[in-house]
Amino acid sequence: MNFKTFDLNLLRVLDALLTTHSTTQAARKLGLSQPAVSSALARLRLSLGDPLFVRHGRRIVPTENALRLQVPLRLLLDDAERMLCGTGHFDAANAQDRFRIAGSDFFAEMLMPALAADVAREAPGIRVQLVDLVPENFVETLERHQIDLALLPQTVLPAWVDSHVLFQSSFVVIARRGHPRLRAARITAGDVMPLDLFCDLGHVLFSPEGKLEGPGDAALSRVGRARRVVMTLPVFSGVYNTVAGSDTIALIPRQLAERVGARVGLDILLPPVPIDPAVISMVWHKRATTSPAHRWLRDKVHNATRCLDVPAARMVGSQVAQ
Repeated sequence: MNFKTFDLNLLRVLDALLTTHSTTQAARKLGLSQPAVSSALARLRLSLGDPLFVRHGRRIVPTENALRLQVPLRLLLDDAERMLCGTGHFDAANAQDRFRIAGSDFFAEMLMPALAADVAREAPGIRVQLVDLVPENFVETLERHQIDLALLPQTVLPAWVDSHVLFQSSFVVIARRGHPRLRAARITAGDVMPLDLFCDLGHVLFSPEGKLEGPGDAALSRVGRARRVVMTLPVFSGVYNTVAGSDTIALIPRQLAERVGARVGLDILLPPVPIDPAVISMVWHKRATTSPAHRWLRDKVHNATRCLDVPAARMVGSQVAQ
């Protein structure tokens, strides 16, 4: 390839194709016609000496060489944008950015309403999408520029990722109001659930991957006990709605329990053993750290979740047990 004669505009087309896997969607993203994108792909193939994409049904799948180019190409384009547009100013009122945030449906309840109010007030042209977080795959989605932020419990991160702690969340036990086993034992909202009863009742577990262990199991193991998980669900809303309609119980983040408990008919109790709180962070690719638009988004997420970081020892249940 002769770099002196290479059309650098083709790099934007390649980036769009690597993101969308579709000439039609890439054209829409770039504001071009589909034939223009197809023509650009033909020129890319000729210049780089590789097919770059192969047809698979209605989509095009990148070759290994194309995948190898994806991350450095995205970094190059991000650097060029920062160089040309500057790094200090973000005009929120006129911005047309799109942000994709990966997180559980906890954030649909606890983040998105406040974030929607901020966006509508300050940046009505911005579009925000909350997409499912796949904990074991979030690194790949960040690397491939498929999401802008991931919201998840603290974990080991690769060197190219930045992070910021948002809040910590303790866990509480939820049971349907009027649960017969709790009523027979004269246990009411706000009480500590007895260990034997906690282990005997069937548990519903939040797990996007369908795992049978989660928060609380390590704590039980330390005292030589185990609980009985009878169901797993990939969303928190499924967990608390299932508990509200059955004689199962569940451990969920305290903030979420307090938000939905009165609405769906739950009593909130304290677990029988100390459970380590979850420390929730937002993580992003370092290529976006200095981006004014991305920094604006991170500030909004931080501000919208600030109220969630409250003392873990505060008793709960009284305000939702009426």
